[in-house]
Amino acid sequence: MSKGKLQKFAEMETFQNVIQVSFREVMNKDHSLKGNWNKEFFKNENPITLELGCGKGEYTVGLAKKYPGRNFLGVDIKGARIWKGAKFALENVIENSGFIRTRIDFIDSFFSEHEIDEIWITFPDPQPKKTLKRLTSSRFLNRYRKFITDNGYINLKTDNRELYEYTCKLVKYNQYEVDFMTDDLYNSKYNNDILSVKTFYEEMWLEEGSNIHYIRFKLKKEKECEEPPEE
Repeated sequence: MSKGKLQKFAEMETFQNVIQVSFREVMNKDHSLKGNWNKEFFKNENPITLELGCGKGEYTVGLAKKYPGRNFLGVDIKGARIWKGAKFALENVIENSGFIRTRIDFIDSFFSEHEIDEIWITFPDPQPKKTLKRLTSSRFLNRYRKFITDNGYINLKTDNRELYEYTCKLVKYNQYEVDFMTDDLYNSKYNNDILSVKTFYEEMWLEEGSNIHYIRFKLKKEKECEEPPEE
């Protein structure tokens, strides 16, 4: 591991806006903040938006700046990436943002029922050969069902057409309510200032002429998500 990464990891241990946990702390266990994020971490009762696979935290921090009446949590396992967003938030006093360094496999160890109001999944690994490792697979959507609010939305942004089409197929098969979907977001009729927040890689892909795919939908909390049959 490089000296720079080691320095970032050491510095991040002092960041009040970052929660770092070991495998043992959340393997078949609940984290101490589960059910207490508003009271103990944000110290307000504002709704919480979760960004999964947040990378450098561009979305977490960008949305927190735009919506001071909401709270935002970014989740990623890569500490060197989280460091950048967390440090920016501290230096700019963006107190309605925070970060969790953990594997998303353990995400339901962190949140109680109805604790999360909305989820963003921004440019995740498309996992072309491992369907159930996709963050929009039934395996993960059933985890999100445990803690998202009844009317909470899940948002997927991706440059990967296969992942987008897979997610659309799964959403249709499970008869989920779709608020909006498009295979070319920035040439669509979707008009929301959230679109002004872009990740580093999103900017790069747009410059290369790639389409950005987007779908926004609601889960059915009362029924387990199922994988669509293979064709």
